Amino acid sequence: MSFQQPISHDSSLGVAVDIVLLTVVESRLKVLLTFRDILPYENSWSLPGGFVGSNESADQAALRELKAKAGIEEVFLEQLYTFTNPQRDPRSRVVSVAYYALVSADKGHGRGGSRAAQWFDLGTDSAHSLWVNQPNDRLRLAFDHADILMTALSRIRGKLEYAPIGFQLLPYKFTLTELQQVFEAILGAAIDKRNFRAKIQRSGQIRALEEFRTGSHRPARLYTFEGPVF
Repeated sequence: MSFQQPISHDSSLGVAVDIVLLTVVESRLKVLLTFRDILPYENSWSLPGGFVGSNESADQAALRELKAKAGIEEVFLEQLYTFTNPQRDPRSRVVSVAYYALVSADKGHGRGGSRAAQWFDLGTDSAHSLWVNQPNDRLRLAFDHADILMTALSRIRGKLEYAPIGFQLLPYKFTLTELQQVFEAILGAAIDKRNFRAKIQRSGQIRALEEFRTGSHRPARLYTFEGPVF
């Protein structure tokens, strides 16, 4: 007869939140990172986040950290995954509840919080390998934040097929060109213009406005999102 070894419990287990905050600026997908001036991973970049307080939920902690480190309060926020690798934090055993958040450039870009924060370009190369900053000049991120970022990017790319989350990255009024640019920024690939417009107009997700954006090119009709996010 065999007996199962008892499972040891770590009373010092910590719970943290890490947030992947994304926006699209000038057709480029961007992620907000904060600069670490403390150990571990001193002088490196990481996702905004922190430990969950004893009297708050993980959702509350994520919203608090976004406000403190990104200056953002009203944002689309969804739980992504729980990262539990025992070695993910060299200080002690820390479980991270990761989130992704989407914000339009007019609401989020240029904002910062109490720590140094900066927006970086984000994407994948032809081998589906993640890069942050530039494909040939990639930032090395603290902890397991590269894995968290890749998980978030894969999630939102998949959701574009069945949930209108891309609209969270747009202002209230937008053109079809701006909408296509958001989709292309997330997917990291060009989309056929005619097929995209036909599909999005058949979806019932947008409503045409009696307004046009004028500029150096011919006026472009403005649209707004119609319906719930999910």
